Amino acid sequence: MKSLAASSSPIVTGMLATVGLVLIGSLLTSLMLHFSSMSEFSLSYFTYTVNGISLLIGGFISGRKGGHKGWYFGGLTGIAYFALLVFIGFLAFDVTPHLNALLYLAFAFIVGAIGGIFGVNLSNK
Repeated sequence: MKSLAASSSPIVTGMLATVGLVLIGSLLTSLMLHFSSMSEFSLSYFTYTVNGISLLIGGFISGRKGGHKGWYFGGLTGIAYFALLVFIGFLAFDVTPHLNALLYLAFAFIVGAIGGIFGVNLSNK
């Protein structure tokens, strides 16, 4: 029997990787915040960095799994991740999307697409 990641689409695989990396990065950031003298004012920089690196790697994985059109699979992975964050923010925290959410959407698409381009070009196919 195939695993979920082996039988799913490249976008689902990239999303699973992105969410997993965000969870690991968030845990490491919270440990750094707790055990170091880092202030909470610099937390937003770490948050954007963790999300950006996770999106880049998730786009890379989806582009590599897709084997072609890396920008497409990576970009759609970024859009799906953005949609998941908006969905969670709306349901859990009652946050309505604002106009600056389009900037985050563009960021997620571009970073995911760049990762997908690298994933296709560095694949073994």
